[in-house]
Amino acid sequence: MILARTVFCLGLGQLISWGISYYLIGVFGEAIAAEFGWGRDVVYGGFALALLVMGATSSLVGRLIDRHGGRKVMIAGSLLIAASCAGLALCRGLPGYFAASACLGLAMRLTLYDAAFAALVRIAGPAARGPIAQITLLGGLASSVFWPLGHVLAGHFGWRGALLVYAGIALATIPLHLATPNHRLEDAPTRNATPQPAPLAVSRRDLALAGGLFALITTLANFLNAAMSSQMIVILSGLGLALSASVWIATLRGIGQSLARLCEVLFGRRVPPVALNLFACALMPLAFVAGLFSGASSAAAMTFAFVYGAMNGLLTITRGTLPLVLFDHRTYGSFVGRLIAPSFIVSAAAPLVYAIVIARFGEAAALYVSIAIAVLAAFAAWLLALLCKGLERKSVPAFEA
Repeated sequence: MILARTVFCLGLGQLISWGISYYLIGVFGEAIAAEFGWGRDVVYGGFALALLVMGATSSLVGRLIDRHGGRKVMIAGSLLIAASCAGLALCRGLPGYFAASACLGLAMRLTLYDAAFAALVRIAGPAARGPIAQITLLGGLASSVFWPLGHVLAGHFGWRGALLVYAGIALATIPLHLATPNHRLEDAPTRNATPQPAPLAVSRRDLALAGGLFALITTLANFLNAAMSSQMIVILSGLGLALSASVWIATLRGIGQSLARLCEVLFGRRVPPVALNLFACALMPLAFVAGLFSGASSAAAMTFAFVYGAMNGLLTITRGTLPLVLFDHRTYGSFVGRLIAPSFIVSAAAPLVYAIVIARFGEAAALYVSIAIAVLAAFAAWLLALLCKGLERKSVPAFEA
């Protein structure tokens, strides 16, 4: 059984780690570009490099957590986030900027949700669904907390001083990660243990189909997440909102994420992960449709930020819980690490792609691209739901026998 203290510490650690790493470029990107005279493609190219490093190291980090647990891995990630923020604050040109960005990419893979999910599954197996949803409650507020905080810090200390503050905050997450138990489910006492459900995908064909669809959905969702994390404020302000209004409206994304996740924690046991995944994917295109009217209506802008945040928040949970239904939990870290690696690599292009689209065709064009990607994700989620229905029917006779 996972202690409430562990879940709280991991959740608070996720809020801080996401805020000072993944959402960093959304706050300081424009200021960095202005000081160095770089184009957006160069600045967001650093974030793209970080995501590439996340993808390249994903499988390795998953294996490390399977073998050694999440505690040491996530503590190492906290140290690397601190080093990365300090490196960015002290850089004087492109070599230092890209070196710090690469370091940040490794740090994010060691600390963010996928590492925490693997750590929880190692401890609790399929019973980790509840804790996975619970730690995302606080983590979903990262942009709502750190986008305004970053702007306030930059206003007082400049972007370099703000990043040094971030480095200090990163070190404060080490005691939070120390709260993570290091045992494996099989090592825990088995008295009164309940039998674990068998995974749906067992044969090579089923693993390939389920794994491929899961990887596609995760890749598309992460691509949109990377794009919105770096460009949502830019899109809102480009459509006609004042910068200050864009920042505060963009924080509704984090509120939407956490409220949706709270609903999942309270009522999620009634909804299978496959159905929840389909629901979130089906509604996400509507968020971007609302975004098209942001320049004419602040209500539309708020709907865009909130609904996108809510659906993305649910997809973050299903990224952690779907594999518990589909695959063998004993190899969760390494197997899921391989499946999600393409999502980091492909999403590395998102900030640059969106920056180019916005520069050449405008902010509305970026939203049309988002609608197309979201519709494709919804189609893949529908196919996965159909596949799971077939696998469930196939497994019933074997279970009854």
